Amino acid sequence: MTHAKPGQSPRGHRILPHTGDLRVEAWAPTREECIAEAVRGTVGGFAEHPPGVTGAARECVVSADDDGRLLVAVLEEVIYRMDAAHELPVDVAVMPEADGVRVRFRMADDSTATQTGAVPKAVALHGLRLAQDPRGWACRVTLDV
Repeated sequence: MTHAKPGQSPRGHRILPHTGDLRVEAWAPTREECIAEAVRGTVGGFAEHPPGVTGAARECVVSADDDGRLLVAVLEEVIYRMDAAHELPVDVAVMPEADGVRVRFRMADDSTATQTGAVPKAVALHGLRLAQDPRGWACRVTLDV
């Protein structure tokens, strides 16, 4: 699992090449920050917002049986909002809840973004990982495009 290297930020994400899909790795000190980084990486893998774009606040509570499924549920919420409301997150915050997480999005109309890659349609369960280790939390997720 990829984590911050010496001199690198303790949180971040990267897009990995993967045939016909979008693969995102993210890392952060907490589970919730790692999920937020995965959202940023997912959106950054196919769209770019101009500087200073703002959007409407949206909030939801997401729950799941385990951490990996929790990551999937949050990313499915992003995909749903893209499809149903034509919105993309320009900012995201994830906070712990008793049975999951509370997600606060700042959503902008997708017409404000420049498409830079294939848009995800679903989250794959193959190779899914969200786990803690001595350096923090890290995840890997593949999105079908």
